[in-house]
Amino acid sequence: QMQLTESGGGSVEAGGSLRLSCEASGITYGIYYMGWFRQTPGKEREGVAVIYSGATSRTFYDDSVKGRFTISRDNAKNTLYLQMDRLNPDDTGMYYCARSSGRVKSVWDPESYVDWGQGTQVTVSS
Repeated sequence: QMQLTESGGGSVEAGGSLRLSCEASGITYGIYYMGWFRQTPGKEREGVAVIYSGATSRTFYDDSVKGRFTISRDNAKNTLYLQMDRLNPDDTGMYYCARSSGRVKSVWDPESYVDWGQGTQVTVSS
């Protein structure tokens, strides 16, 4: 099991930037996907960015954040990041990092992820 702790959320005006961090502890070795998901009240949790833990570090982005968000990882620090630029009010939500199981049907399916952090709130005002 992997323990995940997010930080870096906050309030920002539209057009601003934030960088979220997710520190991992516990079992950090292996091949899996690490993802950032966000959720707003009344809506399902949705994936925004995912990175593969293998050598390719392949990344995936939701269309709504392509060109604005960048997911990355620092293996030496066991930390996952989400750089968020040109934020807009639609980006408001609770952001969670998560680790997938070894095999996933879809990198965007929350049910493919077995470990979750507690979340960090991002609020973007217009």
